[in-house]
Amino acid sequence: MTEPRHKLSSLQLAVMRAVWDRGEATAQEVHAALAPARRLAPATVATILTRLEKRGLLSHRTEGRQYVFQPVASRDEVRQSMVGQLVDDLFRGDPADLVHHLLARDELGPDERAKLRALLDRTEEDDA
Repeated sequence: MTEPRHKLSSLQLAVMRAVWDRGEATAQEVHAALAPARRLAPATVATILTRLEKRGLLSHRTEGRQYVFQPVASRDEVRQSMVGQLVDDLFRGDPADLVHHLLARDELGPDERAKLRALLDRTEEDDA
């Protein structure tokens, strides 16, 4: 069985982050969380929440007259799916090419390189 593919826009990710950060949230709460960085109409936020629910990323329960949205998909699941899609689309399925690209562009400073080495060492230990 293949994993679901989640391709989200930056706005959709911002909405998901607002719900993930709170554990659950109403459209008003998500709107308030996004307001400092984005000028969106409350109806726009409600539409995005509904669309994310239709895609299976959120669910809701009713509390009074409001929907309270909860995440169905975890941060890790969405992250893994989107990074996997990036690797497939831009690096022909080779994750080493992605890491090489980051290293070649000096995107990673000394601290990030040390973290990457530690992660690789830990992964090798786990595989042994």
